[in-house]
Amino acid sequence: MSQSEPQSGKAAMVAALNVPRNAKIGFVLAGLFTAGLFALFVLPGTQRPTGFYVALAFVLATSLGGLLTALFTAVSAVRLARR
Repeated sequence: MSQSEPQSGKAAMVAALNVPRNAKIGFVLAGLFTAGLFALFVLPGTQRPTGFYVALAFVLATSLGGLLTALFTAVSAVRLARR
């Protein structure tokens, strides 16, 4: 597809809703939040092996990142619908 042709379909929807931008912001915020929780609760010392907490941190970061991406994309969709 050349630059002069309008996009259509899934690519146009993803571009219009700013999904890549929303995903970057969502996963960065989730990573920062997870790192903060890890530093606050795990690094001072725990009774259990740290590997369990690393696995939980991964799950928290990915699930929260996906949730934030979905929320930011929903806000983008509402804004696009109002225009």
